Formats: sequence, C-alpha cells, structure tokens
Amino acid sequence: MTANWPDTHPKIAHGKVGILLVNLGTPDGTDYKSMRRYLKEFLSDQRVIDYPKWKWWPILNGIILQTRPQKSGAAYDKIWNHDRNEGPLLTITRSQSEKLAERLVGHELGREVVVDYAMRYGNPSMKSRIEALAEQGCERLLVLPLYPQYAAATTATVNDVVFDVLQDMRWQPALRTLPPYYDDPAYIDALATSLQKQIASLDFEPEIILASYHGIPQRYFDNGDPYYCHCMKTSRLVREKLGWSADYMKTTFQSLFGPEEWIKPYTDATVTELANSGVKRMAIVNPGFSADCLETLEEIDGENREIFMEHGGEQFAHIRCLNDSGEGMDMLEALTLNELKGWI
Repeated sequence: MTANWPDTHPKIAHGKVGILLVNLGTPDGTDYKSMRRYLKEFLSDQRVIDYPKWKWWPILNGIILQTRPQKSGAAYDKIWNHDRNEGPLLTITRSQSEKLAERLVGHELGREVVVDYAMRYGNPSMKSRIEALAEQGCERLLVLPLYPQYAAATTATVNDVVFDVLQDMRWQPALRTLPPYYDDPAYIDALATSLQKQIASLDFEPEIILASYHGIPQRYFDNGDPYYCHCMKTSRLVREKLGWSADYMKTTFQSLFGPEEWIKPYTDATVTELANSGVKRMAIVNPGFSADCLETLEEIDGENREIFMEHGGEQFAHIRCLNDSGEGMDMLEALTLNELKGWI
C-alpha cells in the first residue's frame, strides 16, 4: 500500500493487530467524588439498569448517588491496592495484558501484535485505548470482554462502546470480539485445575463448595438473557471434569441490587442456610469473574465469611479467581490465538 502513496503523504503507522482486554471497571479512588463519578457512569448504563430514565434518574441522582458513594468507598478501601493506589481489578487486568503480550512474543504471528487493556467504567477508558491502538497502526482489532458467561449488562455493553467509538473514526480497524467462553475447554480446564490446586492447599477439606456468580434480575432472564443458562453449564462442566456431584458443588448468585427479584438461589441466603443446617467447612469459588475484585474479595471473602461464621461455621475459604495465574494465562493465550486465526 505504501508504495502507491505519494512522497508527500504523511507517515502513518499501519499493518498491526490490536488486542484489547476489557473488564468491568474500578473507581479512581475511594473518596466520595471518585466513587460518585464511577457509580454514576456505571448505574447510568441502561444495559445495567433498564428502567426508563424518567423513572430511574431521580432515584439515581436524588437518593443513590447521595448515599452509596460513602458506603462503596468504605468497602473498596478494605481491598484497595494502596501500594499502587488503585483497585485490585485494575492491577490484575494490567498484569493479564502484560503477560499475554509476553506470551504472544513466543509465537510466530506474522504480524506485529499490540496488547492493551481498558475498563468499561472508569479508567483507562475504552475510547482512549482503542484510539491509542489505532494510532499505533492497528488496522485489525480483537476485543476481549473478560466475561465468560454472556449477559447484556456485561458483554453487550462492552461491545456497545466499541461500536460507538468506531462509528466516529474515519479509518476504522477491522473488528472481532471474543464470544462468551463459558463452555470453552480451555476455560473449563483452567477452572478445574485452579480449583483442584487451591482446595488441595487448604488445611481443611470443605464439606461443600459454592460456585457463586454475579446475579441479574429475574426479569432480564425472562426477557431472553442467556446468562443463567451459561452459568449453570459452566458449573456442570467443572463438576464433571472433577468428578464432583451437584450436592458437593452448588451454584448460587450474589450481588443483588434494588427491589426486584433476582435469579436464585442467592449466595448469602444459601450460606446462612448451610451453616444453620450444620455445615462447618465451606469454600466459595467465583467462576464468572476473570479477576478478583470488590465482589469477590469484600463481598465473598468478607461479608459471606462473616455470615458463615456467625451462624455456626468454623472453616471458610475463598478460592481465588484465575487472575494472572499460570492456568488463567494459559486460557487467555488459547482463546486469543483461536480468535486471531486468519489474521496472523
């Protein structure tokens, strides 16, 4: 292409492939203003809260954004990476992108590949990183929404932003997005291996394991969102891989918000019920989260640990997410190389 450009044409980077890892997001800090800014962006997304604006915005701006930033800030402060002054989700996602870039160097790809990361809400923004990849000459873009199970409030909203950014670009890159990988063998193998290793490292044997996923309103599922089915299949495939029964590893849903009924069973209610029934040793894993964050470190390892102990439990373990572990990076490498076929 460059051979046909006139000598006066400006030098333009081109010919590269960009890979963008995207996770949910994190506030810039735990103070009121940072938390309010983050929560406003998150809770204003109609993929997340689909009420009509006339109904939702007075509640959001008049009530929630006046009180929730303080509470959320206190929760974030418990799990904050104070050394880097950032949320753990940002720390881990950055590490995942760096390690993926290192791994791809070991492959003869045929094209230069640039790996970057972004957050759907907060910073670094998707817009800024997509534009940066384009400026580096990435004519092809692979976006990896780091959500194994598809939900409109996660995978779809990431793709929405990608499309919105591209429609304002004069020179758009060709685009691919990672499909949900809830039943991909690389994902199931990584989960099973990580779970088995971490259980074996405990100083006790759990009587039961909960696979806790982020919930969605029951209405979203009734309207066609496949998320619940994806979660149930992930749990089944992991159980089958490890030879476990459905009684030993149960599936539950956490992080309820608002007055609506959400998909069940609820994690906190199940933890309470199991402890009251005499279960003394429990572990909880979060297969739907690609990196540890507020919902795993504070809600599960904090709140649900306390619930279990207060109702008679004696030993509790939170199983870490895949994060940037060897198993997690093996999975990301395999998924990425599969989606790059024909481009490299």
